[in-house]
Amino acid sequence: MMRGAALIVVAIALSGCAQPKLAEEVPVVQLPVAADPTVSFSLSFRVGSQNDPPGKEGLAFLTGQMIADAATERNSLEAILEKLYPLAADYDVRVDRELTTLTGRTHVDNVAAYLELFTDAFARPAFLASDFERVRTDAINYIENELRYASDEELGKAALYHASFAGTPYAHPTEGTAAGLRAITLDDVRRFYREHYTAANAVVGIGGGYDRATADAFRAAVAALPEGTPTPPPEIDPPPLEGREVLLVAKPGADASLSLGFPLGVRRGERDFYALWIANSWFGEHRNQASHLFQVIRELRGLNYGDYSYIEAFPDGGDYQMPPTNVPRRHQLFEIWLRTLPNEQAPFALRAALRELERLVETGMSREDFELTRSFLKKYAVHFAETTEERLGYAVDDVIYGIPPPGHLERFRQMMDELTLEDVNAAIRRHLQHENLRIAIVTGDADGLAATLASGEPTPISYATPKPDHVLAEDREIERWPLRIDRSRITILPVARAFAE
Repeated sequence: MMRGAALIVVAIALSGCAQPKLAEEVPVVQLPVAADPTVSFSLSFRVGSQNDPPGKEGLAFLTGQMIADAATERNSLEAILEKLYPLAADYDVRVDRELTTLTGRTHVDNVAAYLELFTDAFARPAFLASDFERVRTDAINYIENELRYASDEELGKAALYHASFAGTPYAHPTEGTAAGLRAITLDDVRRFYREHYTAANAVVGIGGGYDRATADAFRAAVAALPEGTPTPPPEIDPPPLEGREVLLVAKPGADASLSLGFPLGVRRGERDFYALWIANSWFGEHRNQASHLFQVIRELRGLNYGDYSYIEAFPDGGDYQMPPTNVPRRHQLFEIWLRTLPNEQAPFALRAALRELERLVETGMSREDFELTRSFLKKYAVHFAETTEERLGYAVDDVIYGIPPPGHLERFRQMMDELTLEDVNAAIRRHLQHENLRIAIVTGDADGLAATLASGEPTPISYATPKPDHVLAEDREIERWPLRIDRSRITILPVARAFAE
């Protein structure tokens, strides 16, 4: 936690009685910042798309939207927007795989009027049929039109998750599937809300220039929800993988967008997580042009716009520079993301990424790269949470992950001083590998790409402008780098069927 901010976690012991919770029993994360003229609110419920019933994928998402983008018992959606406008404020919801979080911020002078609207949203949703049809139609349109046809990079990443967690509640996008959304009724939403939006599932967060009366009023509003019982998380058992499997999403006219990786059993807060962060930052830090993958594929060869890697969930990567909050997960992926490039260059780019991953796993980081990356991260981490709202998000995530004070942000900076090169390379050997991978590619040439990948034949590329001799010499090694992909392990999925059910 950044200096000058206090983190107070009020823990509770859940009893077996059916009595309503007292306000002081509700867990609260407090982040007072006296100089901040705004107040940030956060309310997380331990429920997400992993809790969607089979055949009704998207139920958690629709329920969240019916809270943040719909009428309450006291106000229509139009009236809510009219009342928020003079406050220069709004509120929003993020539904992820394990957590649903309602967030908002307002000026301290408007906090009473704002808090009334904010608490109405989660405590008194109207669940109108007209709102339900609108948000469900929007969700279906996202799956069938935006995700499939307007966002190849997000489609590729969603396909990788689907392949990596097939048969588990993690497999489908948080928005659901087309068939699942169509099967959901308004009664399903009402039932899901009653079951999961309870005080037992809630974590309250408040930050900024608030007073005690505001914090007490917010906590009391959450305490007034039905007590309920904690929602048990479902088992997530990713299917075993031996060798390399490829899912090609066939989209006519598309260039190639590539995602590849494997499930990773390391979570935020663990010592090896921070060791892997150093390795990953050097290898493929998000939107960092100095990272190794970016230099090899983008900077030296100009094949695409960017090439990155991740050790924890980073949804909507095209919209963010820094890691997002409110997406804690028990299971993570090590993921490499190669942004869109011409189909004919996709095999070479894939080989280049596989080569660099193998070299990282087999040789680890050098002393020089370790020292430079650690020094960079000690400064860069300060920018992870520059606002009260962002720091509050991390503080709430600490509760979900079970990270004790002073929390992840402070632990991150401490680890940059404690970890050694030997620690980092040992963590690489323990957790990273290159033999067993799932590869997802959105492509306009699925048949041709399948044949090329399965053949194992060299895939040279040409350049529009001359390249240095050392780059061309390295190209001759990359174009022959072993793919080790059998045709029987390649699946072609027409884009019109992606997340249909």
